[in-house]
Amino acid sequence: MNTVLKARSFADLKPLRRALQEAAAQQAERERQRREAERRARAERHLFQDAVGAVQPLRARPERHWPAPVPPEPQPVQRTLDEARVLRESLSDEFDVSTLLDVDDQLSFRRPGIGQDVTRRLRAGHWSLQRQLDLHGLRTDEAREALGEFIRLAHRTGLRCVRIVHGKGLGSPGKTPVLKGRVQGWLVQKKEVLAFVQARPADGGAGALVVLLAPSQRGA
Repeated sequence: MNTVLKARSFADLKPLRRALQEAAAQQAERERQRREAERRARAERHLFQDAVGAVQPLRARPERHWPAPVPPEPQPVQRTLDEARVLRESLSDEFDVSTLLDVDDQLSFRRPGIGQDVTRRLRAGHWSLQRQLDLHGLRTDEAREALGEFIRLAHRTGLRCVRIVHGKGLGSPGKTPVLKGRVQGWLVQKKEVLAFVQARPADGGAGALVVLLAPSQRGA
């Protein structure tokens, strides 16, 4: 607040002059404080820029749209169970395969319409072995189901020549190769099987069979 003084004489000018000086000094101090406050505010606003220097804005990147995840295909559980049941029912243990085997130095099988040259080439290794199934250690029902599933999948995926290892029966009671005869009977009942022969010594000999499968739509 400004103070208004009226001077009546020269004697009254000293107090008036002093009052004016004090008012001017106060005004100057307020102005200095205002400028100091502005300087500090400006320094705070530019603190980051003064510290890191000049900066440039990042270039805008195009938005990425990720494709929605593809849900897994449903598993045909019931179909698998039905196929397993059909396998168990279709492969009989009472099937007499002896009349269908070619009796030579090594038993072999060829479906009607398949010439002897097929079994001869199969025994000679004309077709490369693509997969094998080892039935060692399995019970009869386990081996039957495993064999049926193996032949079905091998044919579906287009395989032509596979090996079935059934063992020589040396660990069986009386050292009788029980599983060997069962495997022969099961293979004869599988329509996918065109022929089979006893494996060559290097491929398992009397403990294995080499099986030729019919061509599938995929393997054709």
